[in-house]
Formats: sequence, structure tokens, C-alpha cells
Amino acid sequence: MIVIVDERELVKGGFSSLFSREGVASAGFLPGEFDEWIDTAAQPDLKAVSAVLIGECGEHDLSPRRIRDRTAAPVIALSEQHSLENTLKLFEAGVDDVIRKPVHIREILARVCAIRRRGADEANYAEVGSMRIYMDGRDPEIDGAPLPLPRRERRILEYLATNSGRRVTKAQVFNAIYGVFDEDVEENVVESHISKLRKKLRDKMGFDPIESKRFLGYRLATQAA
Repeated sequence: MIVIVDERELVKGGFSSLFSREGVASAGFLPGEFDEWIDTAAQPDLKAVSAVLIGECGEHDLSPRRIRDRTAAPVIALSEQHSLENTLKLFEAGVDDVIRKPVHIREILARVCAIRRRGADEANYAEVGSMRIYMDGRDPEIDGAPLPLPRRERRILEYLATNSGRRVTKAQVFNAIYGVFDEDVEENVVESHISKLRKKLRDKMGFDPIESKRFLGYRLATQAA
């Protein structure tokens, strides 16, 4: 989930709409609302955050270092002032990157992926058995051949690959794909997406690579059980 902090409703709504088109969950906050949320949010909600984008906050001063005390997600400033002085000021404040507007939404996602990759010292893909699962929006490959997937199914597979070796619950998958604030979508939709994804993977691989256990959740497997 991408968190957008900006005092302008139009900006928050615009970014949320663009992220949704890419199949990425997002949530918009006013600066004061975000301050309260980041201080009180439960750890499972904070773990669902993949990046914090800070836009125009008026007189409200948000501290990137304070945000980082609560979450390891990259903190990125969206700047409308194209000056070296402002850029250096933002980096000195502790942001991980400064992106000048206007910017394409895919560039933001690519920068988030690059920052997280550097922090984890890992490639932008995960290999699970015969699958290569990219983390930058590309379709996965099985034995070198691309497997086109709808964006929600692709995001679920990416999330499972990110947590390779660990089980994730239906709630964790839902929060990662739809965001912790989406009350218009039922959590059970995850089961439908995973069912469709499993069938496509099973048809290509000859076995179901997504293990599921009641109450424990889902995990990617490298070979047939």
C-alpha cells in the first residue's frame, strides 16, 4: 500500500486513482491525520505500507526520520519546486528520494522498488522453482515464458514471492493488495483471486505452487507436495 500525504484533496484523489489503475493499493491522508495515524497504527497495518509519499503539507512539518521510527517503508518527497536548494533541504530532512512533479505513476513505483531493493540488497525479481516473479509490474515467467496475469493476481503472486518461505494470512494479502482502509471490498475477494491464480499456475507447471492451510494462510512452494 502506498500512502500519500497532501493537504489537497484533488492531489490525494488523483494519485489514488492512478495507483489503482496499476493495481496498487493506496491511502490518502491530510498531514494532521497522517501524524495521528503513524503514531497509533498497529504493526500489521504499518507492514502493509510499501512507501510514504509526502506532497504539499502547508505549515505542517512532517519528519521523515520520525516516520522511519515506525515503518521501514521508503519516504519520498513529491516536489513542485524545481530548485537545487529545495531538493537538498528535503534530503537533509531525511527523505529517501525526491521526485519532481509532474511524474508518471510508473516512475514512482520503479523508484520505490529501487529503494527497497537497495535496502534489502536483492534483485528486482524472485525465483521460486521454475518461476521468475518480477517486482516491478512485469508479468512473471515460467521456464522463461511470460505468463500474462490480471494486475490483482500479479500483485498477489509478487506479495507471496516477497514473503517466500513464510505463510501469509488472507488478511495480510488483502491489506497488501487493497490497502487497510478499503471498506468497499470484501476480504473474501482474495480467495477468488487466488483460486484463479492457482489454476493458471497449475496449468503451466503441472502442480499447484500455492500451499494453503486453514487459519495459517498461504505460501509459495518450489515443487509438488
